Amino acid sequence: MNLYGIVAVSGKPGLWKALAQNKTGFILESLDAQKTKLVANLSTAKLAALEEITVFGLDDDIKLKDIFERMKTSTPPDAKADGKKLREYFREVAPDHDEDKVYASDMKKIVSWFNILKDLPQFNEAEPTAPAAEPVAEEAPAAPAAEAEVTEAPAEEKPKAKKPRAKKAE
Repeated sequence: MNLYGIVAVSGKPGLWKALAQNKTGFILESLDAQKTKLVANLSTAKLAALEEITVFGLDDDIKLKDIFERMKTSTPPDAKADGKKLREYFREVAPDHDEDKVYASDMKKIVSWFNILKDLPQFNEAEPTAPAAEPVAEEAPAAPAAEAEVTEAPAEEKPKAKKPRAKKAE
């Protein structure tokens, strides 16, 4: 499951895909049919990357990604279902969630996010991996210091960039 670049924006419904970053924030596109674009200013908007979100657990926090994986194998209730149905469902997909700290509103949000994501192609693709480091070629052992002649080349100076002159006012 590839949730890279998908964020939730506080105060905005639905999920958003980060398209680009500018000086003040991010340019986002909604994942719904309208494909609305939004510039989220980092000083005012709070963004939460789905790959970083966790749910309170009894022992350790549960990654949202793990809950989504379990939700793939079952049929989630309607996001507008009552809290009792959502709690029963969450006991199946996240049996070790902390029932005192995970509210019905949190469960509704997770189910609605799942309904948005389940039809996207990246939801079923593998998570991107970091490129593997290339193996370092072994070098021949260096000659002993007494036999090797060491010469240092003088360091080249880079030409300084010229500043444009200010124009005089007439």
